[in-house]
Amino acid sequence: MGSSFHASCVVSIMLLLMVSAMQSNAQLTANFYDKSCPAAISTIRKTVRTAIAKERRMAASLIRLHFHDCFVQGCDASILLDDAPSITSEKNAFQNAGSVRGFEVVDNIKTAVETVCPGVVSCADILAAASLYSSEYVNGPTWTVKLGRRDSTTANKDLAEADLPVSFKDLNAQISLFAKQGLSVKDMVALSGAHTIGQAQCATFRGRIYKDTNIDAGFASTRKRACPVSDGNTKLAPLDLVTPNSFDNNYYKNLIQKKGLLHSDQVLFNGGSTDNIVTSYSKDKAIFYSDFAAAMVKMGDISPLTGSSGQIRKICSAVN
Repeated sequence: MGSSFHASCVVSIMLLLMVSAMQSNAQLTANFYDKSCPAAISTIRKTVRTAIAKERRMAASLIRLHFHDCFVQGCDASILLDDAPSITSEKNAFQNAGSVRGFEVVDNIKTAVETVCPGVVSCADILAAASLYSSEYVNGPTWTVKLGRRDSTTANKDLAEADLPVSFKDLNAQISLFAKQGLSVKDMVALSGAHTIGQAQCATFRGRIYKDTNIDAGFASTRKRACPVSDGNTKLAPLDLVTPNSFDNNYYKNLIQKKGLLHSDQVLFNGGSTDNIVTSYSKDKAIFYSDFAAAMVKMGDISPLTGSSGQIRKICSAVN
């Protein structure tokens, strides 16, 4: 009887764990705010569109914010937290410092959403939705954004520096970073395609244009004019020289021509395991769009806080 009782307890516990896991997964849904804040989606979309209309580059910045959030502690808006007595901000991580931007747009969205339904919509969901509407605005892929995340009360600068991609990393290092988040090689190549818009600072590509050999000579020469050997670290160059403000598949065409701006871009097409994916995306924009959308949904599912975990922050830069 004792062993039978023990076995039934084990089964009960396993069932509870399974139900709990199913519930936490089920809590991210496309219609999460339909009843609690019906105006949430239209409010976020309107504020995002206003920001990008004012500055086209903001589309890339908002997508990057969501990406840099999800890779650290999951998609929990930890990247938005400022320094505080108990918090060392992820904004200070070397991959973020001086380059991650768009915080004021997120604050504007949060203010607008708090006006229509206070204390309901999380900053983590704002980041997820803003990345979708940013892509749509610049004619990029669209997808069904899942919502229901809650906000963290912690940040982790050390984890950000360990887990966020770096522009000088080789292919295997990047594959490992994405695999750690449950993302496949195809997900990694598709998500890298976000570099079809936006700009990079000279400090992130100086090593490539002066030292890499797998680079088009004319392209390197053009980039050197805006990025001298010894200074100008914050000078900007478009990640896609041809169509820098339009979301398309030109990024992959550039890689085939050895015109990737970052070392971490060009390693995707350099005689390695990802060459065939790059070639496929360069030839067929629809396949790239489909895979990018799927990868964004998958990335948005990384370790969300749901249910009673975390909180709904009143302002995105500080815990309640």
